[in-house]
Amino acid sequence: MQDMSNAPMPPGHRLSPLVIISAFLVLLGAGGSLLIRVYFVQGGQSLWLSTMIQVSGWPLLLPPICISLLLRSRRRDRDRDGGYSIADDLLQPRLVGAVAVLGVLFALACYAYSLGSQALPLTTSSLLQATQLAFNALCAFVFAGIRFTPFSVNAVVLLTVGPAVLGVGPSSSDETVSGEGSRTAYWAGFTECMASAALMGLVVPLFEVAMSRYGRRTAPAGGAFTGAPPSYVTVMQVQAVMGAAGTVLCLVGMAVMEEFQAVPREAATFGLGETSYCLVLIFGTVSWQLCNLGIMGLVACSSSLLAGIMLALLLPLSEVLAVVFLHEKFDGVKGVALVLCLWGFVSYLYGESAQNKKLTKDPESICCPLLITTCNNF
Repeated sequence: MQDMSNAPMPPGHRLSPLVIISAFLVLLGAGGSLLIRVYFVQGGQSLWLSTMIQVSGWPLLLPPICISLLLRSRRRDRDRDGGYSIADDLLQPRLVGAVAVLGVLFALACYAYSLGSQALPLTTSSLLQATQLAFNALCAFVFAGIRFTPFSVNAVVLLTVGPAVLGVGPSSSDETVSGEGSRTAYWAGFTECMASAALMGLVVPLFEVAMSRYGRRTAPAGGAFTGAPPSYVTVMQVQAVMGAAGTVLCLVGMAVMEEFQAVPREAATFGLGETSYCLVLIFGTVSWQLCNLGIMGLVACSSSLLAGIMLALLLPLSEVLAVVFLHEKFDGVKGVALVLCLWGFVSYLYGESAQNKKLTKDPESICCPLLITTCNNF
């Protein structure tokens, strides 16, 4: 019998801790949505500043990028007796251009999300954001060639129908808007959240396409292309470029809308005080950066569909945080939507586990699809 330790695993189904790390980063960033809602509830009104919170954490990646490049350079110089430079691990110009454009689109998605978060409670906006999985799946099928299984189709349908339940009209969201314009405000926020989900569902698969086309290199010695995924330092560089491009757009937006002058007034009138105002901005930026890096890591190390599923997993966490910290109401309509979304997520996990067991013919080697990936190098 062939030695299983040397037998190659099927393409796209290798065990890697990087997927676990990326998924953990996404979960660590779950508080970002809560802090955005706190910003608006306590008197914040700057849409471009709230968008900046979601994209401007990229400078935090610069120290680990520099350290990783230096360590990789020393290791390769030692192993290969020279012939290697840090430039070999820097992004290709075409990849930089592609992800910069995606960074602008991502910032626009975040702007649409800010519009929706300003109008709707977090328990409602997070449910609507779950529809990004449907857009993600469609774009992944069109652009990235992702194949669907019956379970993934079922998950997409449930994660689409769940938020669609909210489309019957305002429920507990009326707690934030009252009077004759409540339905108008609700539907405006509804549309803005859906637009954000659609843009996010487009950006993530396009990022997968960009990484597959420009983010994988041939063997250093000129050997054949191995199809290996990029290293995580490449993922961090890509996230930094996307964040920088999105930050430029936010700065332009703030300058045009004269929001820079409004920041001191917002801080002075913020419901929780000036110190809390600064803390909300800082911790919100850190949380969103962790989430963004985790999502891009999942795309690069696995697939855009798995990244979309992980975003959907944030849904119950956002619901709990909103009810506990913001004391938002959670009525029957939202409960039905949440159950359908969680059902869809469980359906995806079960289907992927069954598919992986069938492919590997070794049920004991796979316990969760979050462990399955093609990424095997840091």
